Amino acid sequence: MTYQRAPDREEEFAIFHNLESEVRSYCRRFPVVFATARGAQLFARDGTAYLDFLMGCSSLNYGHNPPELKSALADYIAADGITHGLDLYSEAKESFLREFNDTILRPRQLDYVTQFPGPTGANAVEAALKLARKITGRANIIAFTNGFHGATLGALSCTGNRYHRAAAGQLLGGVTRLPYDGYFGPAVDTADYLDRLLSDPSGGVDAPAAVIVETVQGEGGLNVAGTEWLRKVAAIAQRHGALLIVDDIQAGVGRTDAFFSFEAAGLRPDIVTMAKSISGYGLPMALVLFDRRLDKWEPGEHNGTFRGNCHAFVTARAALEHFWRTDSLGAAVREKGNLLKSRLEQIAQKYDPGRASAKGRGMIRGIDLKSGEVASEVVKTAFQKGLIVETAGPKDEVVKCLPPLVIGEDQLSHGLDILEDAIESVIGSTVNTAA
Repeated sequence: MTYQRAPDREEEFAIFHNLESEVRSYCRRFPVVFATARGAQLFARDGTAYLDFLMGCSSLNYGHNPPELKSALADYIAADGITHGLDLYSEAKESFLREFNDTILRPRQLDYVTQFPGPTGANAVEAALKLARKITGRANIIAFTNGFHGATLGALSCTGNRYHRAAAGQLLGGVTRLPYDGYFGPAVDTADYLDRLLSDPSGGVDAPAAVIVETVQGEGGLNVAGTEWLRKVAAIAQRHGALLIVDDIQAGVGRTDAFFSFEAAGLRPDIVTMAKSISGYGLPMALVLFDRRLDKWEPGEHNGTFRGNCHAFVTARAALEHFWRTDSLGAAVREKGNLLKSRLEQIAQKYDPGRASAKGRGMIRGIDLKSGEVASEVVKTAFQKGLIVETAGPKDEVVKCLPPLVIGEDQLSHGLDILEDAIESVIGSTVNTAA
């Protein structure tokens, strides 16, 4: 038998360091070369297994390589199914649209039409903003503190994060930023503030084309909007002639238990943006959903070369058929979401509230460690112990858990054990050092 010398760390990453841009980010926190993936696990080239609580930033809600979706895609490819179709009619698109309407839209009495704007969430946000401005004839968009909507210029204008905004290299206008629910604490209703500004002729805020909001701010730090606040914002938008855009790119597709994250609040947004897990398999795909009466686009007025990813249509249809024709997945997410909530609260309660607190909703949850430095060290330590998690929040102070919705309770508990141990290790050593 011939044994091959294992490459040292510098040699293993040389091709990436030499040929890939410095813009890469996640690989800096998780410095191994990954080779395969299955379910809730990623496997490095050397065979080391890692529990994945990052899941492509919620792009893999059904886990890695779900067999029902893999077989549907393999069959389609084997039959020489169309891969790329611009916006041509295709059987793959037809099957997806029918399943999406029958399984998701019609049962919720949502008379939405579907636009395929391009492959990413930012593409969907850009299209939504453009459509809102076209319909209303207004330019201003209301966005919220800590919102994250993408890194292309229009979406970036609505994004709050200073680091990402600075990379634009130009002024980002056309957006009025207002405080999200709870931004000033529970005593201040920021929806009333929004209404007051829009109602005051001297409030200094131009009449908006749209209000764009996330029900749970994933990148912004797992801030959760209250049901009543969301309802008030929707009513305010309608009263002032603005369209309500719900960005459901990270919090949607079951992450909060219902398919759409706004269902619990009883909202009927004018426009909804979706991406990430809508394909079900990690394949690039994005949607803009909007009320039929708002379909004012002219042919080709907003387009994109890769708005017809037929492989994504195939896996998206298979995901809807397998996971969403009944409420079984939603019920499982509610159960596991409660387990996740309980465990994170138990972990946080071991420390002073000024050092740790649990946040989030459903299966998009985490722990606010009040310090980006501490959270970063926890992520590093957790990775060394076999768990992949990321940080979120304005200072990267929140450790965010996005396990697959289909994860088994044993794996979920094991991942949380690793996280608990990592936090104890980091915060414990910090306390001892301070002492």
